[in-house]
Amino acid sequence: MKLRHVSVFPVLVLATTLQTARAQQPAPQRLTIANALDLAERQNLDLVAARARRAVAQAGVRIAGERPNPTLSFGATRDTPHESAFIDQPVEIGPKRGRRIEVARQESALTEADISLLEKQVRRGVRDAYFGLARARGATAQQEEALKLARRLDDIAKARFGAGDIPQLEVTQAELEAARAQANLQVAQQEEKVALSELNALLNEPAATDWDLGDAFGALSPPPALEELLARAANSNPESARIMQEQKVEQSRKALLEAERIPNLGLQFGADLNSPGGPGLNTGGFEAGARGQLSMELPIFSRNQGEIAQSIAKQRALEGELEAARRAADAKVESAYFELGARQTQVRAYRETILPSSQRLEEMAEESYRAGKANILTVLGAQRDVQQAERDYLDSLDAMQAAFARLEEAVGAPLD
Repeated sequence: MKLRHVSVFPVLVLATTLQTARAQQPAPQRLTIANALDLAERQNLDLVAARARRAVAQAGVRIAGERPNPTLSFGATRDTPHESAFIDQPVEIGPKRGRRIEVARQESALTEADISLLEKQVRRGVRDAYFGLARARGATAQQEEALKLARRLDDIAKARFGAGDIPQLEVTQAELEAARAQANLQVAQQEEKVALSELNALLNEPAATDWDLGDAFGALSPPPALEELLARAANSNPESARIMQEQKVEQSRKALLEAERIPNLGLQFGADLNSPGGPGLNTGGFEAGARGQLSMELPIFSRNQGEIAQSIAKQRALEGELEAARRAADAKVESAYFELGARQTQVRAYRETILPSSQRLEEMAEESYRAGKANILTVLGAQRDVQQAERDYLDSLDAMQAAFARLEEAVGAPLD
């Protein structure tokens, strides 16, 4: 089932020369799939924006560690003492501050999990776009060959018509086939431009930047055994990793709610000022007198019972989600693994049997027509068969790479 090297049909090799053959354009830069993934890792704008959230999460840890500020109060009345000044300092009792910091750290780790998930999605998108461009160039090369075949058939038809062997109708049919091949080539060239633009958008490169992909479909790293892939997915699947981090966040939040059951202490200290004594007053006068008091909330009615119950319920829900995500990840890995094997078998069948047979059939039909032993419809049918086989071969190559990308995304770790 493993296919280490895929020898692409000769038509696909022409795709690598289509861009370099244009004299007015600079030679395209070489771009392998590894280079493309590295460029996206450094330049993709979605990743750049997501990584900027790290600073936000780190600032959240600093915010969680802040201590409450004191409050300064000053009062003046007609009664004695005439003035008073107080400083009110809330004092946290218990591990509240440490629990807040832990919640912020776990939320920061959740941000990292989101970034990791996006990195894997971008990696999948770059793979699809890279091989989508390779397929589009292969289609352009295939249409180039189809146009050559159609023009050669047109020349044969005109020569035979000039010799009086065939009617004008066959010449018209050959000209129509050449015109259709020319139109298909123009469409393929435009689709190639679209595919190039999509890849450059993911790489954050100018839309017109051209790339030399070489033999993009030439090799595919064989994946490890299915059992090893399932074991790796259990530890690195992005959806499962994110849910596990959500569990850690919720556990730290529950610990904070429990710590917040301990009431804070309000510590007030200050002074009464300007309290003159005199007749009728029971106390002597003073210029300044110290004053202090303590306050504490009584946790009688509310002790975070509802919030703690909600946190426990959410943890149970996350346990169910994690189990479902792990089973879904296993199913995705298994599905992508067997699909990759099927696509490799399909590619091998086209490369070793279907394409060579259709090529020989087309050559025989053309020679028979040249010798006057077959009509033009036979040749046209053979040409269309080989063109369809080439398109199907391109589709199978693209599908094989897509299956590999799905398998890599399901595992959550690079496989090449």
